[in-house]
Amino acid sequence: MVIPSFETNVERLNKFNCSMQETIARYVRHTRDTQQDKEKTNAENMQTLKEETANLMKKIEEIEASKRRFLGENLASCSLPELQQLENQLERSVTKIRARKNQVFSEQIRSLKEKEKQLATENMKLSEKCSQYGLLNKETPNQAAEDTPSEDTNSQISEVETDLYIGLPESRIKRARVA
Repeated sequence: MVIPSFETNVERLNKFNCSMQETIARYVRHTRDTQQDKEKTNAENMQTLKEETANLMKKIEEIEASKRRFLGENLASCSLPELQQLENQLERSVTKIRARKNQVFSEQIRSLKEKEKQLATENMKLSEKCSQYGLLNKETPNQAAEDTPSEDTNSQISEVETDLYIGLPESRIKRARVA
């Protein structure tokens, strides 16, 4: 016959209960520590971000002040060395701008000259084709004068029918046939 050991089960239950309470206590400590670490980290991050924001705002103000000086504004507060430095910077900038502009112009001129050569070559080829087929009409000044309409033709051309007809075009056609 097996006699259940009641005390051993109770002891096991007590051990399990103690073990469970210790686990819960460790969990609470860990979450509390983690939460405190997160809050500390967040506070440090916020402080770092505030410092970076302040530095960026300061840089923006300096850049805007520099921009205004380059535009010739607020120069009354500048000292002579600052004005000379500003002038030197502007001269260097203008030199760079002119060099780039000249480079762009040179590239455009080179490109247009190449295009001119291509078009001249194409024009020569087309002229040769036209002369082969007899399509090229090389006129002399006398031929050009002969091709212009004379005064008699101009007077004939200037005569225009000025009659006014009311109605559909079919009725006009019938009248023209009758007449």
